[in-house]
Amino acid sequence: MANRDGFSGKLGFILAAAGSAVGLGNIWRFPYLAGQNGGAIFLLVYLICIFLLCYPIMVGEIAIGRSAGRDAYGSYTKLGGKRWGMLGLFGILAGVFILSFYNVVAGWAFGYFLNISFGNLLQESDYSSYFGGFVNDIISLDSAEGISKSNLIFSLLFMVITAVIVGQGIQKGIELANKIMMPALYLILLGLIVYALTLPNAMEGVKFYLVPDFSELRVQTVFDGLKQAFFSLSLGMGCLITYGSYLKKDQNIPGSAAIISIADTSVAFFSGLMIFPLVHFLQYKLQVTGVATAGPPLIFIVLPQIFQEMGPVLGRIMGGSFFLLICFAALTSTISLLEVPAAYLVDQHKIPRKRVVWILALLIFVLGLPSMMSQGMVPALSKLFFYRGQDFLTFISDMCDISLTLGGCLMCIFVIRTWRIENMDAELSHGNATYARSFLRTYINFAITYICPALLGILSVLIILEKFIGLEVLF
Repeated sequence: MANRDGFSGKLGFILAAAGSAVGLGNIWRFPYLAGQNGGAIFLLVYLICIFLLCYPIMVGEIAIGRSAGRDAYGSYTKLGGKRWGMLGLFGILAGVFILSFYNVVAGWAFGYFLNISFGNLLQESDYSSYFGGFVNDIISLDSAEGISKSNLIFSLLFMVITAVIVGQGIQKGIELANKIMMPALYLILLGLIVYALTLPNAMEGVKFYLVPDFSELRVQTVFDGLKQAFFSLSLGMGCLITYGSYLKKDQNIPGSAAIISIADTSVAFFSGLMIFPLVHFLQYKLQVTGVATAGPPLIFIVLPQIFQEMGPVLGRIMGGSFFLLICFAALTSTISLLEVPAAYLVDQHKIPRKRVVWILALLIFVLGLPSMMSQGMVPALSKLFFYRGQDFLTFISDMCDISLTLGGCLMCIFVIRTWRIENMDAELSHGNATYARSFLRTYINFAITYICPALLGILSVLIILEKFIGLEVLF
C-alpha cells in the first residue's frame, strides 16, 4: 500500500467528495420536496437532518477509510476482521447496482444535451411523446435520426467517459476532473439562476419555493427530509470510505466534512432557485397549471418545453447549458461509484487499475440493460408483477435505498462495538489538534452512538413501509 495513489491536498479531496454527493437528486428531487413540504420549513428540516444524521456518519466513514488506508472492504476487514469486511462488500455491491441504473439516466441527460445543443430537439411539438420514444427505443442505427434517439449509445458513451477518468487514477483522473467540473457546475447553475429570475412570473416561483408554510410541517415532511439528506451525501455505499483512504493524515476530517455538506446543500438549494422560476414562467406563458416539478418528467419533458419558449437561439444556449449542468452533476457521481469497486479489486486482488476499470465499466453497463429496457421496451420489466406494477429501474433504486440505510446503521454499530469510539477520536485528531477537547467531539460521539442508529433504523422501516405498503396510508 506504500505506493497507493492519493489526493494532492484538501481542495482535491473536498471537490471530489462534494462531486460524489452532488447528483441528479439535488436538481430534480430536492426543489420538489421543498415546494411540496412548506418551502423554507422543509429546508430547515433538511438542515437539521444533515446535522443530526448525515454529518456524523460522513465524518465516521471518512475516518474509517483514512485510518485503514484501504478500499471499503479492506478498511472494515483491517479494523474489524473478515466478518465486518462483508459490510464493506455489501456497500460496494450496492454502489455497483446504483451505478447500473444511474448511468442509464445519465445517458438520457447526455443525449438531451447533444440533441439540444447540436440537434433539432427544440423543434419538437410533443415532448412527452418524444421522451417516451427516446427511453423506449434504446438502439436504432438505421439513420442519423435513429442514432440521435438511441439512449443505449448515450449511456455507453457516458460510461466510457467515466471509465477514462477513473482509469487515470486519483490525482490525474478523479481529482483533476472534479477540479474542472465542480467550479463549472456552480458557474452554470448561478448563470441559469440569474437568467431565470428575470423571466415573467419568476417571483411567484421564488415565493412558492421559499415562503414558509407551517401547515405543511408533518411527519411526511420529516421523513422526506431524512431520506433526501441521507441519500444526497453518498453515505452507506463505500464512496466516502474509499475517498477517505486517499486522504493525508494532516487533513482536518470534521472541517472537510462540513464544507462537503455545505457544498452539497447549496447545489440543492440553488437548484430550486433555478427550477421554480422556470416552471412558473412556463405556467404564465401557456396559462396552465399542474406542471410536473420533479423527476424525469420535469427534466426531460417540462424544461425542454420551457427552453423552446425562449426561442431558437437563446433556448439552445440555455437548454444546452442546463443539460451540461445535469451531465456534470451525474458524472461527478458516476466517477465515485465506479471508483469504489475499482479500488476494491486493485487493493485486494492486485489487478492493474486501467484493466479493472474497463472490465467493471463493461459489466456494470450490461447490468444496467434491464433498467434501460424497463421503460416500455420489455413489458415484463416495465411492469413487475411482484412490485405493484412498478418498472425494474424503480425496483432496483428502491432496493438500494433500503440497503444504504441499513449499511449506515451497521457502520455506526461497527464504530461503537468493534472499532471503538476512542480509535475514531484518535483518527479525527489528526489534522485537528483541538478536536479531542471540543464540543464537536462530544456531539459526534453521542450522535454515532445513539442518534444515528436510531434514526437510520426508523428510516429503514419507514422506507420499507413506503415501498411495499404505501406510507401515505400511515401519514
